[in-house]
Amino acid sequence: MTRLTRPHFRRCALVWLALLFSPLAQAVPLSIAQLMAGLAKHPQGAATFTETKTISILEQPIESSGELLFIAPARLEKRTLKPKPETMVLDGGTLTLERGRRKHVLQLKDYPEVAGMIESIRATLAGDLQALEQVYHLALDGGQERWTLVLTPLDPKVSAVIARIRMEGGRNVVRSVEILQADGDRSLMTIEQQATP
Repeated sequence: MTRLTRPHFRRCALVWLALLFSPLAQAVPLSIAQLMAGLAKHPQGAATFTETKTISILEQPIESSGELLFIAPARLEKRTLKPKPETMVLDGGTLTLERGRRKHVLQLKDYPEVAGMIESIRATLAGDLQALEQVYHLALDGGQERWTLVLTPLDPKVSAVIARIRMEGGRNVVRSVEILQADGDRSLMTIEQQATP
């Protein structure tokens, strides 16, 4: 049996303590059910967003910014302020788009590919695991402090438009949503939560 001298023992103890208190040791895996339960605890929220869309036929990405408002379980508002005002309001199964004097009202059931994309954000914010699993295969990586949720469409009509959606966040907050379309175009929305009074 090998005896540890005092300096060796001290070194081993320091290494053990460093490992014990390192971020790797503290990173507790997060389950999808835990993530959804945490998100569901916030039935409403307001945030600002910046979105960058990269489209193959354009030389430069398109940037926009504005405000998001979510009220569980079914209302999501996206108000683009720059470069041009535009409003998208999803209330239940109805999507209303307004740009200038033009207003379009769509029923999501008639547009499954649009419904799939919008439902990914709305259901995630609501912590609605059942709704997400009806439309997507879910893969979660990370822990409570930093997680990545990847959604892959199950419906061929949706996957013909969307290759995958990747959301990143920490704790019970979604910080970014990246949508990769089947044709290679992509959008990245970064989200900054507003403090609730």
